Formats: sequence, structure tokens, C-alpha cells
Amino acid sequence: MTTTYDVIVAGLGAMGSQTVCELARRGHRVLGIDRFAPPHDRGSSHGHSRIIREAYFEDPRYVPLVQRAYQRWAALEAESGATLFRQTGGLMLGPPDGMLVKGALLSATLHALPYDLLSADAVARRFPAFHPDADMVGVWEPRAGMLAPEACIAAALQVATARGAELHTGETVTGVDEVPGGVEVTTTHGRYHAASLVLSVGAWTADLVADLALPLVVQRNVQHWFSPRRGAAQFASGAFPIFINEYAPGKAWYGFPDVGDGLKVALHHHGPAVHPDQVDRVVAPDEVETIRAIMRRYLPDADGPATGSAVCLYTNTPDEHFVLGRHPDHPAVIVASPCSGHGFKFASAIGELLADLATDRTPDFDIALFAPGRFRG
Repeated sequence: MTTTYDVIVAGLGAMGSQTVCELARRGHRVLGIDRFAPPHDRGSSHGHSRIIREAYFEDPRYVPLVQRAYQRWAALEAESGATLFRQTGGLMLGPPDGMLVKGALLSATLHALPYDLLSADAVARRFPAFHPDADMVGVWEPRAGMLAPEACIAAALQVATARGAELHTGETVTGVDEVPGGVEVTTTHGRYHAASLVLSVGAWTADLVADLALPLVVQRNVQHWFSPRRGAAQFASGAFPIFINEYAPGKAWYGFPDVGDGLKVALHHHGPAVHPDQVDRVVAPDEVETIRAIMRRYLPDADGPATGSAVCLYTNTPDEHFVLGRHPDHPAVIVASPCSGHGFKFASAIGELLADLATDRTPDFDIALFAPGRFRG
């Protein structure tokens, strides 16, 4: 027997959890499926913290979307009672003609966002932990901060369940077929029918929509935590911001204040290509030393004992924009979430967009930039 729903959401990480939550809020009969038990550490949404920032260096077109995301994270906090966001301010640090600073200033200017432009000396005075190169400048934005990814996912699934969503974890989608009135989804546990399907399976996207031939590259990246060797107070939340630092042309590392588990730092878009089912989860000593060498240069007081590391996955598109929209050949299937390592902050707003698409409503944002079919010749 095939059970019927209004919408099925496959993958309950950043995007999927918010989508199933929003659909349940709207009163739809929704099924959420995940091969693991979210929140989990197998994909891209773990590690205790994710940056949220407004002066978006990647592209100013993202700014209205992240502004909506701030509103929706606050709404989820209010409904769930969980603490999801911590405002720390954010520092974008690099050469004035580099991708990071130029991009952040463009977004801030176009959208009239508050910011301070700081010389290297001004950065060091405001944040003594930083030792920037003399030719670097900083773009300080007050609204930036950090989200707790595991808590965000857990809160969304809690609200979804409370509002009537059905969640199946430890269940893997093995097939999707068009049928009259929608789609039939086959899993390791059964078959389900729905008017529409949202595929938000992150690193497993290419496997499930092989017919789209999306040019996705899954990348293994590592997050690290360190106990500062001196001056721990200067790295605490309230004294230390989230930051991104372009330390060489086109190369960046980023970090978070110590909120109880150490200073967290990581390289952005650094690791090797992998298949999500064959990821080496062991972090080698040389990987720790690579990030430590950069930390010694710019945050020397942070160079204390390594307290932990974790592997996470980026699912990258060639243009580093998201994949978000209807399958061009199968309109009942909505593809979402290969986010090129910068998507988590948007998840609360993207959940609304996906819920709109899944129920034939026109989204409030123009998502043509993210069209799944844009890579076809």
C-alpha cells in the first residue's frame, strides 16, 4: 500500500528541516525522510556554529534573502524556545582589492548596510587578538553572528512534528518516479506518493537526479577547535567577532569566538573531492598544522592545544551559487541545497521558498540565479 502526502521532503538537514517545518506550519500533510537521524555529522550542517552575515561578499543579490533569514530564525527561536543565534559582529579582513573586502563593500553600499571600514592598525586596536598584514583592511558589520546548526535543525523538526509532520529517519530514498498526480518515492522501507517532492539531500544530490547531470563536486573540509595559549578573554564572545580573512589571493580562512568549546577556525574551499559515502572522517596531524600555521600568523595568541576537529562536506557548483528550483523535466520534483559551503545561514528563508514551490505558490524572491537547469548547454 502506498501512503499519500501533499509533499515529501527528502533530506532533513539545513534546508530540508526548515522546509518540512514551514509546510507543517501551513497545515500541509508532509513526510520528511532522512537516511540518518538529524541533526547528524554526516553532511554539511554540524560543528556547533555557522556564520550569518549581511554584507555578503559573494554576491549582493543574496542580501535580501539573508535579511529574510534573520527574521525567520528569530521566529523559529520564538516558536521552539531554543537559542539559535548569537550576535557577535563580523570582520571581513583582507587586501582592499581582494574578493572579500571588495565584495563586502559592494553589498554594504548597494543595500545601505551599516559598516565600518578599518585600517590594519584600527583592526588591531579594536580586536587585539588580530595581527593583520599592514596592507589589509577590515570591513566590520555589526549584525553578523553565529547560528547553532544542530540546534536549528532540531528546533525545526521539533516544530514540524508538533504541527503534524511525519518524520522517517534511518530510511534511504532509492527511487523517484513520476506518476499521475505527482511523484512516487521508493525507500528502503516502502513507497510513498505526493503531489510534489523536495530533494534537499546535499552531497547526495547528484546521485538522486543523475538525469540532470549537475556538475557538482563534493569537497571534504575540516573544522578545528583550539584552546588559546594566552589571553583567553580576548577570544570570548563579546570581545571577538566571527571573521573571514583572505590571507592570499582567492584563499580564505574563517573563525568564531570561543563560546565554551574553544576557538573554532577552518579553511574555506580547501579540501579534496570525495563521494559522500566514502569520506575519510579521520583528521590527519598535517591538516591541523596547516590551519595552525595560518593562525600563528594572524592570531598568534590562539596557538594553543588543539581540542578537536570535525569533517564536513561542501557540495559545490561551478559558479558557487545554489541549486534551487523545479527539475526542468519533472516539475513535481524540486531540487534544493547544493550550497557551495555558504548556504546554512539562508536555510530558514529557503525553507519558505521551497514550501512555496512545493505548493504552487510564487516565491517572494527571484530565484532564477539558482535554476537547476542553468548548467545545460
